[in-house]
Amino acid sequence: MHINGRVCEGEVEPRTLMSDFIRHQAGLTGTHVGCEHGVCGACTVQLDSEPIRACLMLAVQGNGRALRTVEGLAGPDGALTALQRAFTEHHALQCGFCTSGFLMTADALLRRQASDPNPAPLTEAEVRRELAGNLCRCTGYEGIVSALLDVLGTAS
Repeated sequence: MHINGRVCEGEVEPRTLMSDFIRHQAGLTGTHVGCEHGVCGACTVQLDSEPIRACLMLAVQGNGRALRTVEGLAGPDGALTALQRAFTEHHALQCGFCTSGFLMTADALLRRQASDPNPAPLTEAEVRRELAGNLCRCTGYEGIVSALLDVLGTAS
C-alpha cells in the first residue's frame, strides 16, 4: 500500500490490524490506539481519502490502496497545515493522545468543504456533529471546535 505517498510493503498475518501495521511495521507512531473498539477515534487515518478507524480494519484490506496518517499532513518540508497551526493557536490539544484522530477527521471535512462548489458555512453545531466520533478527555472540545471553525472561516 501507499502510506503518505510512499510505497510500504510487508507481510502480515491475516489478523493483523491496520493500526498495528501502521505503528509496528511502518513505524508511524502518530496513529494512536485507544479503545480498540472503534469508539474513541484516536486511531483515525484516511484510506483513499476517507477517515477510517485503523483499529477496526485489517492491514490486508489496505493492499493496493492509499493510506494517509497524521505524519502525512505536514508539507514535505515539515511546514504545518493551516489546520495544525489552528490547533496550536486555539489550544486544541492538551495531552495530545486524541489529536491525530481529530486532525485526520477535520482534514477530511475541510477537503469535502473545499471540493463543494457552493459550500454552506458550517455552524458550531454542525462542526461538533462532524467531530462526534472522536473523543477527548482533556480539552472540553472548545479549542478543537474553535480551531476548525477558524480554518473554515466561520469562527464566531
